[in-house]
Amino acid sequence: MPQDSEKFIADNDIKYVLAQFVDIHGVAKTKSVPANCLMDVVEKGAGFAGFAVSGMGMEPHGPDFMARGDLSTLSTVPWQPGYARIVCEGYVNGEPHPYDSRVVLKRQLKLLDDKGWTLNTGLEPEFYLFERDSNGGLVTVDKTDVLDKPCYDYKGLSRSRAFLETLVESLQAVDFDVYQIDHEDANGQFEINYTYGDALQSADRFTFVRMAAGEIANDMGMVCSFMPKPASDRTGNGMHFHLSITDEEGRNLFGDDSDVNGMGLSKMAYHFTAGLLHHAKALCAFAAPTVNSYKRLVVGGSASGATWAPAFIAYGDNNRTAMIRVPYGRLEFRLPDSGCNPYLVHAAIIAAGLDGIERELDPGTPENINLYAMTEQERFDKGIDILPQSLNEAINELEADTVLAERIGNEVVAEFIKTKREEWIDYSRHVSDWEVNRYAEFF
Repeated sequence: MPQDSEKFIADNDIKYVLAQFVDIHGVAKTKSVPANCLMDVVEKGAGFAGFAVSGMGMEPHGPDFMARGDLSTLSTVPWQPGYARIVCEGYVNGEPHPYDSRVVLKRQLKLLDDKGWTLNTGLEPEFYLFERDSNGGLVTVDKTDVLDKPCYDYKGLSRSRAFLETLVESLQAVDFDVYQIDHEDANGQFEINYTYGDALQSADRFTFVRMAAGEIANDMGMVCSFMPKPASDRTGNGMHFHLSITDEEGRNLFGDDSDVNGMGLSKMAYHFTAGLLHHAKALCAFAAPTVNSYKRLVVGGSASGATWAPAFIAYGDNNRTAMIRVPYGRLEFRLPDSGCNPYLVHAAIIAAGLDGIERELDPGTPENINLYAMTEQERFDKGIDILPQSLNEAINELEADTVLAERIGNEVVAEFIKTKREEWIDYSRHVSDWEVNRYAEFF
Protein backbone atom coordinates (compact mmCIF):
# COMPACT_ATOMS: atom_id res chain seq x y z
CA MET A 1 0.00 0.00 0.00
CA PRO A 2 1.16 3.61 -0.50
CA GLN A 3 3.50 4.95 2.17
CA ASP A 4 1.05 7.52 3.57
CA SER A 5 -1.73 4.95 3.88
CA GLU A 6 0.60 2.53 5.59
CA LYS A 7 1.60 5.27 8.03
CA PHE A 8 -2.06 6.17 8.62
CA ILE A 9 -2.87 2.56 9.48
CA ALA A 10 0.08 2.30 11.86
CA ASP A 11 -0.35 5.71 13.52
CA ASN A 12 -4.01 5.10 14.27
CA ASP A 13 -3.68 1.42 15.19
CA ILE A 14 -6.22 0.51 12.52
CA LYS A 15 -7.13 -3.17 12.41
CA TYR A 16 -10.13 -3.04 10.07
CA VAL A 17 -11.35 -0.75 7.32
CA LEU A 18 -15.03 -0.28 6.52
CA ALA A 19 -15.43 -0.31 2.73
CA GLN A 20 -18.53 1.88 2.55
CA PHE A 21 -20.95 2.92 -0.20
CA VAL A 22 -24.66 3.76 -0.23
CA ASP A 23 -27.73 2.13 -1.73
CA ILE A 24 -30.34 4.04 -3.72
CA HIS A 25 -31.88 5.33 -0.48
CA GLY A 26 -28.55 6.77 0.68
CA VAL A 27 -28.22 4.18 3.44
CA ALA A 28 -24.62 3.25 4.27
CA LYS A 29 -23.54 -0.26 3.32
CA THR A 30 -20.20 -1.74 4.36
CA LYS A 31 -17.84 -4.66 4.48
CA SER A 32 -15.23 -4.93 7.20
CA VAL A 33 -11.81 -5.48 5.64
CA PRO A 34 -8.60 -6.33 7.53
CA ALA A 35 -6.29 -3.32 7.33
CA ASN A 36 -3.60 -5.21 5.42
CA CYS A 37 -6.12 -5.71 2.58
CA LEU A 38 -6.87 -2.00 2.12
CA MET A 39 -5.15 -1.72 -1.26
CA ASP A 40 -7.20 -4.65 -2.58
CA VAL A 41 -10.28 -2.49 -1.95
CA VAL A 42 -8.67 0.49 -3.66
CA GLU A 43 -7.38 -1.36 -6.70
CA LYS A 44 -9.87 -4.20 -7.20
CA GLY A 45 -12.77 -3.40 -4.89
CA ALA A 46 -14.66 -5.22 -2.17
CA GLY A 47 -17.11 -7.65 -3.75
CA PHE A 48 -20.83 -7.48 -3.04
CA ALA A 49 -23.83 -9.35 -4.42
CA GLY A 50 -25.46 -6.34 -6.08
CA PHE A 51 -28.92 -7.90 -6.11
CA ALA A 52 -28.86 -7.86 -2.30
CA VAL A 53 -28.58 -4.04 -2.27
CA SER A 54 -31.55 -1.75 -2.98
CA GLY A 55 -31.59 0.02 -6.31
CA MET A 56 -28.47 -1.34 -7.98
CA GLY A 57 -30.34 -2.62 -11.03
CA MET A 58 -28.83 -6.08 -10.69
CA GLU A 59 -30.14 -9.64 -10.80
CA PRO A 60 -29.11 -12.68 -8.70
CA HIS A 61 -27.38 -14.22 -11.71
CA GLY A 62 -25.38 -11.06 -12.50
CA PRO A 63 -21.71 -10.19 -11.90
CA ASP A 64 -20.40 -8.88 -8.58
CA PHE A 65 -20.73 -5.27 -7.56
CA MET A 66 -17.16 -4.19 -6.75
CA ALA A 67 -16.90 -1.28 -4.33
CA ARG A 68 -13.61 0.47 -5.07
CA GLY A 69 -12.25 2.73 -2.35
CA ASP A 70 -11.33 6.39 -2.87
CA LEU A 71 -8.08 6.64 -0.92
CA SER A 72 -8.55 10.39 -0.36
CA THR A 73 -11.54 9.59 1.90
CA LEU A 74 -9.70 7.27 4.28
CA SER A 75 -10.42 8.33 7.86
CA THR A 76 -10.72 6.90 11.34
CA VAL A 77 -14.08 5.90 12.80
CA PRO A 78 -13.69 7.70 16.15
CA TRP A 79 -16.58 5.99 17.94
CA GLN A 80 -15.27 2.57 16.84
CA PRO A 81 -11.59 2.36 17.88
CA GLY A 82 -9.37 0.32 15.60
CA TYR A 83 -11.57 0.98 12.57
CA ALA A 84 -11.22 3.25 9.55
CA ARG A 85 -13.66 4.10 6.79
CA ILE A 86 -13.04 4.47 3.08
CA VAL A 87 -15.75 5.74 0.73
CA CYS A 88 -16.30 3.50 -2.28
CA GLU A 89 -18.09 3.62 -5.59
CA GLY A 90 -19.39 0.73 -7.60
CA TYR A 91 -17.84 -1.00 -10.57
CA VAL A 92 -19.41 -3.85 -12.53
CA ASN A 93 -17.41 -5.71 -15.15
CA GLY A 94 -14.64 -3.17 -14.67
CA GLU A 95 -16.81 -0.14 -15.50
CA PRO A 96 -18.34 2.52 -13.22
CA HIS A 97 -21.83 1.30 -12.40
CA PRO A 98 -24.48 3.78 -13.63
CA TYR A 99 -26.83 2.86 -10.75
CA ASP A 100 -24.28 3.74 -8.07
CA SER A 101 -25.18 7.07 -6.45
CA ARG A 102 -21.60 8.33 -6.14
CA VAL A 103 -20.91 7.46 -9.78
CA VAL A 104 -24.06 9.37 -10.77
CA LEU A 105 -22.90 12.45 -8.88
CA LYS A 106 -19.35 12.30 -10.25
CA ARG A 107 -20.70 12.30 -13.80
CA GLN A 108 -22.58 15.51 -13.07
CA LEU A 109 -19.53 17.03 -11.42
CA LYS A 110 -17.50 16.26 -14.56
CA LEU A 111 -19.83 18.57 -16.50
CA LEU A 112 -19.02 21.38 -14.07
CA ASP A 113 -15.33 20.56 -14.03
CA ASP A 114 -15.21 20.80 -17.84
CA LYS A 115 -16.29 24.43 -17.43
CA GLY A 116 -13.77 25.08 -14.67
CA TRP A 117 -16.56 25.26 -12.07
CA THR A 118 -16.95 23.73 -8.60
CA LEU A 119 -20.27 23.35 -6.82
CA ASN A 120 -19.82 24.11 -3.13
CA THR A 121 -22.54 23.02 -0.74
CA GLY A 122 -23.15 23.46 2.95
CA LEU A 123 -25.63 20.98 4.46
CA GLU A 124 -27.64 21.50 7.64
CA PRO A 125 -28.81 18.11 8.95
CA GLU A 126 -31.58 18.01 11.55
CA PHE A 127 -32.40 15.01 13.73
CA TYR A 128 -34.36 13.85 16.78
CA LEU A 129 -33.11 12.10 19.90
CA PHE A 130 -35.48 9.36 21.08
CA GLU A 131 -35.45 6.34 23.32
CA ARG A 132 -37.71 3.29 23.40
CA ASP A 133 -40.46 3.11 26.01
CA SER A 134 -41.63 -0.14 27.62
CA ASN A 135 -43.88 -0.82 24.62
CA GLY A 136 -41.13 -0.21 22.09
CA GLY A 137 -42.46 3.19 21.07
CA LEU A 138 -40.26 6.22 20.48
CA VAL A 139 -40.31 8.93 23.14
CA THR A 140 -38.14 12.01 23.63
CA VAL A 141 -35.02 11.22 25.65
CA ASP A 142 -35.17 14.41 27.71
CA LYS A 143 -38.49 14.31 29.57
CA THR A 144 -38.05 17.97 30.61
CA ASP A 145 -37.88 19.13 26.97
CA VAL A 146 -41.54 20.17 26.83
CA LEU A 147 -41.60 23.90 25.96
CA ASP A 148 -44.15 25.05 23.39
CA LYS A 149 -41.36 26.90 21.57
CA PRO A 150 -38.14 25.04 22.43
CA CYS A 151 -35.99 26.42 19.59
CA TYR A 152 -32.55 27.53 20.87
CA ASP A 153 -33.57 26.62 24.42
CA TYR A 154 -30.55 26.41 26.73
CA LYS A 155 -31.95 23.68 28.97
CA GLY A 156 -32.94 21.46 26.08
CA LEU A 157 -29.49 21.84 24.53
CA SER A 158 -27.61 21.38 27.80
CA ARG A 159 -29.43 18.23 28.88
CA SER A 160 -28.53 16.42 25.66
CA ARG A 161 -24.92 17.59 25.70
CA ALA A 162 -23.40 14.17 26.41
CA PHE A 163 -24.58 12.87 23.03
CA LEU A 164 -23.96 16.14 21.19
CA GLU A 165 -20.44 16.54 22.54
CA THR A 166 -19.51 12.97 21.64
CA LEU A 167 -20.88 13.45 18.14
CA VAL A 168 -19.09 16.76 17.62
CA GLU A 169 -15.80 15.42 18.96
CA SER A 170 -16.07 12.40 16.64
CA LEU A 171 -16.63 14.66 13.63
CA GLN A 172 -13.85 17.03 14.63
CA ALA A 173 -11.49 14.07 14.90
CA VAL A 174 -11.90 13.52 11.15
CA ASP A 175 -11.54 17.20 10.23
CA PHE A 176 -15.15 18.40 10.22
CA ASP A 177 -15.11 22.11 11.03
CA VAL A 178 -18.19 22.10 13.29
CA TYR A 179 -19.12 25.67 14.14
CA GLN A 180 -22.64 25.52 15.63
CA ILE A 181 -25.01 23.11 17.37
CA ASP A 182 -28.51 24.16 18.31
CA HIS A 183 -31.80 22.93 19.68
CA GLU A 184 -34.29 23.11 16.83
CA ASP A 185 -38.02 23.94 16.70
CA ALA A 186 -39.28 20.65 18.10
CA ASN A 187 -38.83 18.97 21.47
CA GLY A 188 -35.90 16.61 21.18
CA GLN A 189 -34.76 18.01 17.82
CA PHE A 190 -31.26 19.31 17.05
CA GLU A 191 -29.17 20.63 14.18
CA ILE A 192 -25.43 20.51 13.64
CA ASN A 193 -23.59 22.88 11.28
CA TYR A 194 -20.16 22.39 9.78
CA THR A 195 -18.24 24.29 7.11
CA TYR A 196 -19.21 23.74 3.49
CA GLY A 197 -17.16 21.75 0.98
CA ASP A 198 -17.36 20.65 -2.62
CA ALA A 199 -20.44 18.62 -3.51
CA LEU A 200 -18.76 15.20 -3.43
CA GLN A 201 -17.17 15.88 -0.06
CA SER A 202 -20.51 17.15 1.28
CA ALA A 203 -22.30 13.96 0.25
CA ASP A 204 -19.55 11.78 1.74
CA ARG A 205 -19.62 13.78 4.95
CA PHE A 206 -23.38 13.69 5.43
CA THR A 207 -23.28 9.91 5.07
CA PHE A 208 -20.62 9.86 7.79
CA VAL A 209 -22.76 12.13 10.02
CA ARG A 210 -25.67 9.70 9.85
CA MET A 211 -23.36 6.76 10.56
CA ALA A 212 -21.81 8.55 13.54
CA ALA A 213 -25.02 9.89 15.03
CA GLY A 214 -26.84 6.58 14.72
CA GLU A 215 -24.15 4.48 16.37
CA ILE A 216 -23.20 6.96 19.09
CA ALA A 217 -26.88 7.24 20.02
CA ASN A 218 -27.24 3.45 20.04
CA ASP A 219 -24.24 3.13 22.35
CA MET A 220 -25.99 5.54 24.74
CA GLY A 221 -29.30 3.69 24.63
CA MET A 222 -30.89 6.25 22.33
CA VAL A 223 -32.28 6.41 18.81
CA CYS A 224 -31.06 9.24 16.59
CA SER A 225 -33.71 9.69 13.92
CA PHE A 226 -33.29 11.46 10.59
CA MET A 227 -36.87 10.55 9.66
CA PRO A 228 -38.41 13.52 7.82
CA LYS A 229 -41.51 13.80 10.04
CA PRO A 230 -41.40 11.50 13.09
CA ALA A 231 -44.34 13.17 14.88
CA SER A 232 -47.42 14.91 13.49
CA ASP A 233 -47.33 17.62 16.15
CA ARG A 234 -43.66 18.53 15.71
CA THR A 235 -41.63 20.12 12.95
CA GLY A 236 -39.91 17.86 10.44
CA ASN A 237 -36.24 17.13 9.86
CA GLY A 238 -35.12 19.26 6.95
CA MET A 239 -31.64 19.34 5.47
CA HIS A 240 -31.10 22.60 3.66
CA PHE A 241 -28.46 22.78 0.93
CA HIS A 242 -26.52 26.06 0.65
CA LEU A 243 -25.30 26.37 -2.93
CA SER A 244 -22.65 28.38 -4.75
CA ILE A 245 -20.42 27.81 -7.77
CA THR A 246 -16.81 28.97 -7.86
CA ASP A 247 -14.32 29.19 -10.71
CA GLU A 248 -10.76 27.91 -10.80
CA GLU A 249 -9.56 30.99 -8.90
CA GLY A 250 -12.15 30.43 -6.17
CA ARG A 251 -14.35 33.36 -7.15
CA ASN A 252 -18.04 33.01 -6.33
CA LEU A 253 -19.82 32.98 -9.70
CA PHE A 254 -23.20 33.26 -7.94
CA GLY A 255 -22.26 36.59 -6.37
CA ASP A 256 -22.84 40.07 -7.84
CA ASP A 257 -23.10 43.16 -5.64
CA SER A 258 -24.79 45.08 -8.47
CA ASP A 259 -27.89 42.83 -8.35
CA VAL A 260 -30.89 45.18 -8.75
CA ASN A 261 -32.93 42.98 -6.41
CA GLY A 262 -30.41 43.54 -3.62
CA MET A 263 -29.80 39.81 -3.15
CA GLY A 264 -26.23 39.80 -4.44
CA LEU A 265 -26.94 37.27 -7.19
CA SER A 266 -25.33 37.07 -10.62
CA LYS A 267 -27.13 36.30 -13.87
CA MET A 268 -25.74 32.77 -13.64
CA ALA A 269 -27.25 32.36 -10.18
CA TYR A 270 -30.66 33.54 -11.42
CA HIS A 271 -30.55 31.09 -14.33
CA PHE A 272 -29.51 28.29 -11.95
CA THR A 273 -32.39 29.26 -9.64
CA ALA A 274 -34.79 29.17 -12.57
CA GLY A 275 -33.62 25.65 -13.41
CA LEU A 276 -34.36 24.49 -9.87
CA LEU A 277 -37.80 26.10 -9.97
CA HIS A 278 -38.57 24.73 -13.43
CA HIS A 279 -37.75 21.16 -12.38
CA ALA A 280 -38.97 21.55 -8.78
CA LYS A 281 -41.73 18.96 -8.88
CA ALA A 282 -39.43 16.28 -10.27
CA LEU A 283 -36.61 17.31 -7.92
CA CYS A 284 -39.02 16.72 -5.07
CA ALA A 285 -38.84 12.97 -5.64
CA PHE A 286 -35.11 12.96 -4.82
CA ALA A 287 -35.16 15.66 -2.14
CA ALA A 288 -38.23 14.29 -0.32
CA PRO A 289 -37.91 10.59 -1.15
CA THR A 290 -40.21 8.83 1.33
CA VAL A 291 -43.94 8.64 1.94
CA ASN A 292 -43.25 10.29 5.28
CA SER A 293 -41.52 13.26 3.62
CA TYR A 294 -44.86 14.67 2.49
CA LYS A 295 -46.12 14.96 6.06
CA ARG A 296 -43.47 17.70 6.27
CA LEU A 297 -44.43 19.40 2.99
CA VAL A 298 -48.20 19.36 3.43
CA VAL A 299 -50.02 22.62 2.68
CA GLY A 300 -52.89 23.69 4.90
CA GLY A 301 -51.56 24.52 8.34
CA SER A 302 -49.27 22.76 10.76
CA ALA A 303 -50.13 20.62 13.76
CA SER A 304 -46.83 21.73 15.30
CA GLY A 305 -47.88 25.39 15.29
CA ALA A 306 -44.86 26.42 13.22
CA THR A 307 -44.13 25.85 9.56
CA TRP A 308 -40.74 26.29 7.94
CA ALA A 309 -41.22 23.66 5.25
CA PRO A 310 -40.86 25.04 1.71
CA ALA A 311 -44.07 23.83 0.10
CA PHE A 312 -44.15 26.62 -2.48
CA ILE A 313 -42.23 26.75 -5.76
CA ALA A 314 -40.78 30.20 -5.36
CA TYR A 315 -37.65 32.02 -4.27
CA GLY A 316 -37.05 35.10 -2.17
CA ASP A 317 -34.66 37.21 -0.13
CA ASN A 318 -34.34 35.46 3.25
CA ASN A 319 -37.82 33.98 2.72
CA ARG A 320 -38.04 30.73 4.66
CA THR A 321 -41.49 29.91 3.29
CA ALA A 322 -40.11 29.61 -0.27
CA MET A 323 -38.35 26.63 -1.77
CA ILE A 324 -35.24 28.73 -2.32
CA ARG A 325 -34.00 31.34 0.15
CA VAL A 326 -31.29 33.80 -0.85
CA PRO A 327 -28.92 34.61 2.05
CA TYR A 328 -27.04 37.07 -0.27
CA GLY A 329 -24.69 35.84 -2.92
CA ARG A 330 -25.69 32.18 -2.64
CA LEU A 331 -28.80 29.98 -2.66
CA GLU A 332 -30.37 27.95 0.12
CA PHE A 333 -32.31 25.06 -1.39
CA ARG A 334 -34.74 24.25 1.41
CA LEU A 335 -36.60 21.33 -0.13
CA PRO A 336 -34.43 18.33 0.91
CA ASP A 337 -35.10 16.48 4.14
CA SER A 338 -32.70 14.50 6.31
CA GLY A 339 -33.89 11.20 4.83
CA CYS A 340 -32.57 11.95 1.34
CA ASN A 341 -29.74 10.36 -0.62
CA PRO A 342 -27.24 13.26 -0.71
CA TYR A 343 -25.49 11.99 -3.85
CA LEU A 344 -28.69 11.84 -5.89
CA VAL A 345 -29.92 15.20 -4.58
CA HIS A 346 -26.63 16.86 -5.52
CA ALA A 347 -26.74 15.23 -8.95
CA ALA A 348 -30.33 16.39 -9.52
CA ILE A 349 -29.49 19.94 -8.38
CA ILE A 350 -26.63 20.14 -10.88
CA ALA A 351 -28.75 18.70 -13.70
CA ALA A 352 -31.60 21.16 -13.07
CA GLY A 353 -29.32 24.13 -12.49
CA LEU A 354 -27.25 23.54 -15.61
CA ASP A 355 -30.45 23.25 -17.64
CA GLY A 356 -31.43 26.67 -16.34
CA ILE A 357 -28.02 28.15 -17.19
CA GLU A 358 -27.83 26.62 -20.66
CA ARG A 359 -31.35 27.76 -21.59
CA GLU A 360 -30.98 31.08 -19.73
CA LEU A 361 -34.24 30.49 -17.89
CA ASP A 362 -35.83 33.36 -15.95
CA PRO A 363 -36.91 32.65 -12.36
CA GLY A 364 -39.38 35.54 -12.32
CA THR A 365 -39.86 37.99 -9.48
CA PRO A 366 -38.59 37.08 -6.00
CA GLU A 367 -41.33 36.68 -3.41
CA ASN A 368 -40.45 38.29 -0.09
CA ILE A 369 -43.66 37.62 1.79
CA ASN A 370 -45.03 34.83 3.98
CA LEU A 371 -46.42 32.49 1.35
CA TYR A 372 -48.35 30.52 3.97
CA ALA A 373 -50.32 33.70 4.80
CA MET A 374 -51.56 34.06 1.22
CA THR A 375 -54.83 32.60 0.01
CA GLU A 376 -54.85 29.98 -2.70
CA GLN A 377 -56.27 32.55 -5.11
CA GLU A 378 -53.54 35.07 -4.26
CA ARG A 379 -50.87 32.47 -4.96
CA PHE A 380 -52.61 31.47 -8.18
CA ASP A 381 -52.71 35.09 -9.32
CA LYS A 382 -48.96 35.33 -8.75
CA GLY A 383 -48.32 32.05 -10.55
CA ILE A 384 -46.92 30.37 -7.43
CA ASP A 385 -47.42 26.63 -7.59
CA ILE A 386 -47.04 24.11 -4.76
CA LEU A 387 -44.78 21.10 -4.56
CA PRO A 388 -46.15 17.56 -4.87
CA GLN A 389 -48.18 16.58 -1.83
CA SER A 390 -47.41 12.86 -1.93
CA LEU A 391 -44.59 10.58 -2.99
CA ASN A 392 -46.79 9.18 -5.74
CA GLU A 393 -47.33 12.64 -7.19
CA ALA A 394 -43.61 13.40 -7.02
CA ILE A 395 -42.71 10.14 -8.77
CA ASN A 396 -45.22 10.91 -11.52
CA GLU A 397 -43.60 14.32 -11.97
CA LEU A 398 -40.13 12.77 -12.15
CA GLU A 399 -41.30 10.25 -14.71
CA ALA A 400 -42.75 13.05 -16.83
CA ASP A 401 -39.58 15.18 -16.64
CA THR A 402 -37.63 13.45 -19.38
CA VAL A 403 -35.10 16.29 -19.63
CA LEU A 404 -34.04 15.86 -16.01
CA ALA A 405 -33.96 12.07 -16.30
CA GLU A 406 -31.77 12.23 -19.39
CA ARG A 407 -29.35 14.58 -17.65
CA ILE A 408 -29.09 12.53 -14.45
CA GLY A 409 -29.08 9.14 -16.17
CA ASN A 410 -32.10 7.25 -17.45
CA GLU A 411 -30.97 3.98 -15.83
CA VAL A 412 -30.77 5.23 -12.26
CA VAL A 413 -33.89 7.40 -12.60
CA ALA A 414 -35.91 4.41 -13.84
CA GLU A 415 -34.59 2.29 -10.96
CA PHE A 416 -35.41 5.05 -8.47
CA ILE A 417 -38.96 5.34 -9.83
CA LYS A 418 -39.43 1.56 -9.68
CA THR A 419 -38.16 1.42 -6.08
CA LYS A 420 -40.33 4.31 -4.94
CA ARG A 421 -43.46 3.02 -6.67
CA GLU A 422 -43.05 -0.19 -4.67
CA GLU A 423 -42.73 1.88 -1.50
CA TRP A 424 -45.89 3.82 -2.38
CA ILE A 425 -47.87 0.61 -3.02
CA ASP A 426 -46.73 -0.84 0.33
CA TYR A 427 -47.79 2.36 2.05
CA SER A 428 -51.14 2.47 0.25
CA ARG A 429 -51.98 -1.04 1.47
CA HIS A 430 -51.14 -0.26 5.09
CA VAL A 431 -54.06 0.39 7.45
CA SER A 432 -52.97 2.93 10.07
CA ASP A 433 -54.17 3.48 13.62
CA TRP A 434 -55.59 6.82 12.45
CA GLU A 435 -57.85 5.03 9.97
CA VAL A 436 -59.02 2.44 12.45
CA ASN A 437 -59.76 5.06 15.11
CA ARG A 438 -61.61 7.24 12.62
CA TYR A 439 -63.59 4.72 10.64
CA ALA A 440 -64.06 1.48 12.60
CA GLU A 441 -67.33 2.67 14.12
CA PHE A 442 -67.91 5.73 11.99
CA PHE A 443 -70.61 4.37 9.68
